[in-house]
Amino acid sequence: MKKILKWVGLAVLVFGALWAATFFIKSNSKSAVTYETHKPFISSIEKKTVATGKVIPEDEIEIKPQISGIIDKIYLEEGVKVKAGDLIAVIKVVPNEQSLNQAAGRVRNAELALNNAKIEYERNKGLFEKGVISSQDFNNQQLTYDQAQQELKNSRADYQIIRRGSAGGSASANTNIRATVTGTILEIPVEEGDQVIQSNNFNDGTTIASIADLGKMIFEGKVDEGEVGKLELGMPLKISLGAIEDKEFDANLKFIAPKGVEEAGAVQFKIEGDVAVEDDFLIRAGYSANASLTLEKKDSILVIPEALLQFDKETDKPYVEIATGEQKFERRDIEIGISDGINVEIVSGLDESDEVKQWNKTEPIKKGQEDEEKSEEDA
Repeated sequence: MKKILKWVGLAVLVFGALWAATFFIKSNSKSAVTYETHKPFISSIEKKTVATGKVIPEDEIEIKPQISGIIDKIYLEEGVKVKAGDLIAVIKVVPNEQSLNQAAGRVRNAELALNNAKIEYERNKGLFEKGVISSQDFNNQQLTYDQAQQELKNSRADYQIIRRGSAGGSASANTNIRATVTGTILEIPVEEGDQVIQSNNFNDGTTIASIADLGKMIFEGKVDEGEVGKLELGMPLKISLGAIEDKEFDANLKFIAPKGVEEAGAVQFKIEGDVAVEDDFLIRAGYSANASLTLEKKDSILVIPEALLQFDKETDKPYVEIATGEQKFERRDIEIGISDGINVEIVSGLDESDEVKQWNKTEPIKKGQEDEEKSEEDA
């Protein structure tokens, strides 16, 4: 039994020695890593930000009825260009029974008052012609008669307005819904047969149609609080639309909100810009858009690729490694400026003759080693 254990222990030692030798040979057979270097160069850097939003008309007008009723007929469709005064729809008035009854009673009372005033007027006219009453008494009676006639006209007009929505030739003023501005109909949210309510002190009223000039568009978006302080009114924007590929529209920043709104833990500020609309492109209201803003720009400055930077673990200050010989490098602290995410400005610490180490260079994996590592992963 002891001999068996002895031979087993010897076998383990032999296999361990062989494994260690194999590992040592493989480790020393790996090729040395050769680091590449890059020289600083003169270039320009633009620090940009992108604001997401949408393109909307500068002015959008909602057409509302002047009287309540039911949509009798709609003459136009969404997307049609209209001029001020064009007929959009017609409303059929459905009068309130109580109001209609009161108006009819007022007409009847006015007729009775007029008949009585007429009798008195004719009687006093005869007496005046015979010299029985003075001219002042007759004039007073004539005034009463004229007022009775006018009251009857007013009561009849009110009755017609309640019953039909208009009085005499003014029918188009209330029941006909017309465009108030020139533009394109964006939306008609009602259909024939829908009941609509007029605008009043307690209700905005039912929107019959919304009209806007699609030739005057603005970009409406939001920027982060960390970037809003760098914006200035009048600065140029480049607007790209999701619906129109490979095309950018020029715009100018015209509004920056004085108050931010918190969204998902970040404070966002609303911005607006006038978009220069070209005749060759139809921009529809509500297109999603991105606005590119240049926050800072420097020309002819010394830069290096940002990937060459390293940062001290304690001070978090940037540094690079400079070549001093064949694959020999030394650390050099530098001062950096603006960055566009690809290149970074070198304020001090480097010149164009320096060779900067690409510190994140990785060793190429050989084919056999790659297969071996893959087999180990599978195991």
